[in-house]
Amino acid sequence: MALRMNLRALLPIVWTLATALHAQTSPTPAPKTPPEPKLEWHDVTSWGVEGRGWNDAARARWFQRLPDEAQGKVTGAVWGLSQDSAGMMVRFKTDATTIWTHYALRKPDAQVAMPHMPATGVSGVDLYARDRSGKWRWVNVTKPTAQNVKQALGTDLAPGLREFAAYLPLFNGPEKLEIGVPAGAKFEGLAPREKPIVFYGTSITHGACASRPGMVHTAILGRRLDRPVLNLGFSGNGKMDAAVGEFLTKLDAAAFVIDCLPNMNAAEVRAKCGPLVQQLRAAHPDTPIILVEDRRNTNSWILPARAKHHADNHAALAKSYAELKQEGDENLHYIGGDRLLGDDADGATDGSHPNDLGFVRQSDVFEPVLRKALGK
Repeated sequence: MALRMNLRALLPIVWTLATALHAQTSPTPAPKTPPEPKLEWHDVTSWGVEGRGWNDAARARWFQRLPDEAQGKVTGAVWGLSQDSAGMMVRFKTDATTIWTHYALRKPDAQVAMPHMPATGVSGVDLYARDRSGKWRWVNVTKPTAQNVKQALGTDLAPGLREFAAYLPLFNGPEKLEIGVPAGAKFEGLAPREKPIVFYGTSITHGACASRPGMVHTAILGRRLDRPVLNLGFSGNGKMDAAVGEFLTKLDAAAFVIDCLPNMNAAEVRAKCGPLVQQLRAAHPDTPIILVEDRRNTNSWILPARAKHHADNHAALAKSYAELKQEGDENLHYIGGDRLLGDDADGATDGSHPNDLGFVRQSDVFEPVLRKALGK
């Protein structure tokens, strides 16, 4: 009798353990999406996206970030990374209470996400809208599981005509992209705004490791300043290259932000910073140029060699900045790196790449410098 009672007492524990084990081993189900209503589809290429510079109509891939003529001039790695649509954003107005998107990704199913970055950031389309006060507010993001994505971006939305902004994938890129609204809804594609803030940098600028495309600091700053941005972050390959500088000189930018130190060492900074600024300044005598120090890895406090690397990089950039200012560059600005990710070691996913908290903190440091440079 005692044995039977003990077994009976154990049954709830066994059931709880079995349920937990099943939850850990069962595959995550694909996100549920409501049934597709009758929609009218609008191809975004018919009115254009922001973050696609140089305004050349024909490209081998419409959503690539560099023009075709860059192939063979920039490195193969930079060219390959330029196929990602990081920083691109499409604006439109609609009074639809249901909004869908349909896009085909260029990378295969297995590359929809990365080990340290979710599919929503790597391959998602991220929707924002202006509220009644004109402030940008988040709405929804797609949750891709395969190359072909056809999902609702908003259902049962509050009625009213408003402006929307859809940010494109960060480490993937669409081959096509359409926005769908119910038949009869008002819809207007909004042309890309001119004079973007141009960011040239590394995987951090590229967007690693934001949870959504709208959470990269370039996107956050674009909303805060209400300006278009052009994201030229090239993961592992932001190195102040003159070949990239050649294409930067052809842009009509509101400002250039050079944020390449995470991919460089002090010797490279000393060799390349001055020539890149001079290259830009020859073509754009009055355009603000902002130099950005290397962020500090969030675990560099316990890694002396890494801490020294950051300190050496900072010193090299500070020296180049001082020399350029002495030569008379009055529209050159500087952002320090020590506080870009905060001071509590919680601002990065892997020590190097910001999480959403880190990107917000980075935006807080960038914003006052950009406002001053832009005269806002």
